[in-house]
Amino acid sequence: MQTPALTIAAAIALAIASSNAAATANVSYVNTDAMTDVPRHYKDLESMEYVFTQHLSQLSERLPAGQVLKVEFLDIDLAGDVFPRVPVRDIRVTKGQADWPRMHLRYSIEQDGKVVRGGEAKLADPNYQLGVNMYQQDLYGYEKQMLDNWFRKEILPQK
Repeated sequence: MQTPALTIAAAIALAIASSNAAATANVSYVNTDAMTDVPRHYKDLESMEYVFTQHLSQLSERLPAGQVLKVEFLDIDLAGDVFPRVPVRDIRVTKGQADWPRMHLRYSIEQDGKVVRGGEAKLADPNYQLGVNMYQQDLYGYEKQMLDNWFRKEILPQK
């Protein structure tokens, strides 16, 4: 029969071991006030940051165990243009013209505390409304698709 302290210690050890094994993502946003086109209302800005952070966390699950993807967003220009409708809520309209999504980010992949590789990337998708987008109905779907393409081409291990 196990004592409660031993059971708790075993559960903590298991949680630490499994968290060290899985790949993770650390995402930050550098000076959102100076970014080209992000939501102006702080709740909408928090929502955008949450969506991108969660998306990159999901993508990082495809990395080898123990790796950490670190991403710093240096600039974001969301797809479409904003048309202020009321003081609190804006409307974003995408036309497929010169309003494509753009992102500038700095990234690194770390394994055991050492940088395996990294760099800066300037992402842009001028054809964002063409082709298949599995996030078409999602908030920031064009940007998520652009991040998917970057992750698949630049981050996933080449075989």
